[in-house]
Amino acid sequence: MGDRRKGNERWKTSLENLSGMGTNLDSLQKIITKKAVYVDEETFAKASLSSEQARSIKAHEQRIETLERELDSAITAAAHARAEKRQAEAAQRAAELHAQEVTRELENTTNIFKVHTEELRAKQEDISRRDDEIRILEAIIKTLANG
Repeated sequence: MGDRRKGNERWKTSLENLSGMGTNLDSLQKIITKKAVYVDEETFAKASLSSEQARSIKAHEQRIETLERELDSAITAAAHARAEKRQAEAAQRAAELHAQEVTRELENTTNIFKVHTEELRAKQEDISRRDDEIRILEAIIKTLANG
């Protein structure tokens, strides 16, 4: 995959070079037709050098723009991640508070249940005691009735 990407980059660079050369040729043709019939080698070399430098500058500018877009994207992603983190933390705090509230309710319910259980035991003991008293009284009444 890396070789393919390099091949694509080379192809893209070649196309850019051809485009730049076309632009250079157009520029040179305009200069030649307007100002001179003949351009010496030094002038041509300077024009070629200027053209190469312009192409290099343009490539650097494009790379800078690409890097700026990537940086903006990374900044946006980081801000989004921070916002999600804050939301997750808030949700976690809310869940913890809810868990504490439910735990308190459960403890209160348990305590109330214990109190009710103790009251029921006390009433059961009272009923059992009275039931015993009733049996004793019934036995006494039967004894008195037979005697």
